[in-house]
Amino acid sequence: MSGISIIGLDGRPLSPEAERLLADAALVAGGRRHLRALGVEGERAVALEGDLSAALERIAREDGPVAVLASGDPGFFGIVRLLAERFGRGRLRVLPGTSSVALAFARASLPWDDALVVSAHGRDPRRAVNACRAHPKVAVLTSPGFGPAELARELAGWGKTLFVAERLGEPDERCFSGSAGEVAAGEWREPNVVLAVDEERAVGPRGWASCGLGSPGRWALPEGEFEHRSGMITKPEVRALVLARLGPGLGDLVWDVGAGSGSVAVECARLGAAAVAVERDPESCRRIRRNAARHGVRLWVVEGEAPEALRGLPEPDAVFVGGSGGGLGEILRLCAARARRCVVASLVGLERVVPAEETLEGCGLRTETAMLQASRVKGVGGLHRLAPESPVFVVVGVRR
Repeated sequence: MSGISIIGLDGRPLSPEAERLLADAALVAGGRRHLRALGVEGERAVALEGDLSAALERIAREDGPVAVLASGDPGFFGIVRLLAERFGRGRLRVLPGTSSVALAFARASLPWDDALVVSAHGRDPRRAVNACRAHPKVAVLTSPGFGPAELARELAGWGKTLFVAERLGEPDERCFSGSAGEVAAGEWREPNVVLAVDEERAVGPRGWASCGLGSPGRWALPEGEFEHRSGMITKPEVRALVLARLGPGLGDLVWDVGAGSGSVAVECARLGAAAVAVERDPESCRRIRRNAARHGVRLWVVEGEAPEALRGLPEPDAVFVGGSGGGLGEILRLCAARARRCVVASLVGLERVVPAEETLEGCGLRTETAMLQASRVKGVGGLHRLAPESPVFVVVGVRR
């Protein structure tokens, strides 16, 4: 088998080198629109569609040179990965075009070195959606089954502006910027790229790494980092264990039920997850929004009482129950039914621990419980003493 030349197409004329490789190819593989646009037909052409197995077998049997046509930069969420795995990097020659993501940000007049790029093409789109919920500037590579309208419906209520760039580089290219509601109501042509942007944070400070992601510095922040009411906040020592068990990260969605000050939701968002804070007290909801703004994250704050307020929320990866009133059992059952990974509850009454464990186990979760009691060193004159905090039970239910 001879070499494989992978030619990226971005609407501009082919380079002389690409033209020569295309002319010399015994076999040309590509999407039907690319083959049509370049006049490749007959036995020399093989369409890349479906699971690609038939096309890959045809390429493997070819003794002469092969050209593969792809959109934009084929090394960026493209076919270079698949061909390198199948045929080895040594046989590949890549001639990239301009990526659709770069073109989309150019059309939107936005810098994108701090943008996050995610793909919903041939993948479960929920992680891409959660990334859009959590981060200020995200490019989404869509798919025929999950396009701009479907993405927009998932982002309703999150305050995003959506920029849809369809058929980039084609004569009928079209770009549109609007709210999630406007995009959800529209009809969109393939292929397209969607940018989900927080307008207030669309142009962030100059960074040092692409995608704008980095360490939050520290977590399990002191109480003084949050506005709270009369000490009604998950203490840092407890919050450290809660966060360790929730495991929030990029692509995750976390519910913080009975959020109070929203400290757990804010910390999950600082670690890259999308977070929903559910709280029944209106003043606490305003406090949560102020805490989120203070730490530069976006939360979806739902004012209402669980479990009713939980119905209809997007599916969580993990749930923290920090306040429950009198309906703990029903709340835990609903959370256990929805959570993909785990449910974590902090309880101060010993009488509630065993029923909470039994409820989670009855929902098919494996449980573990720890009692935390931290003591802080405080000065008394020239001496120091240990001032104990109230003990807290952390009950964890993990999906088997």
